[in-house]
Amino acid sequence: MSLVSCEADVRVGGRYRFEIGHGDATPAAFFGKYIEVIPNSRLVWTNEESDQGAVTTVTFEEKGGKTLLVLHELYPSKEALDSVLAGMEGGMEGGMPESFAELDELLVTLGASAERS
Repeated sequence: MSLVSCEADVRVGGRYRFEIGHGDATPAAFFGKYIEVIPNSRLVWTNEESDQGAVTTVTFEEKGGKTLLVLHELYPSKEALDSVLAGMEGGMEGGMPESFAELDELLVTLGASAERS
């Protein structure tokens, strides 16, 4: 998967739109708005791809020199959550750990860059 397009106005009320694609397939779009932005601490955004979209909350907390990232998704109903989980067939279970592993690698690289500066 590749990030094809990225637009983000990261402030309360700001909008975002990310498109990811693979090969010749039509890119998938993820979009919504930021409803809470506390730098270095907390982000909350809507997922508006459908009426079943979750509100995502990500918090960052310093723990012993490392950052603990906690992600929560609140769906509008149990049916909406069940529908998303049924359609993922391992996508969330496989994709989320892979995404966080890539984020870990990026942060190590950024940390090394900052130390050299």
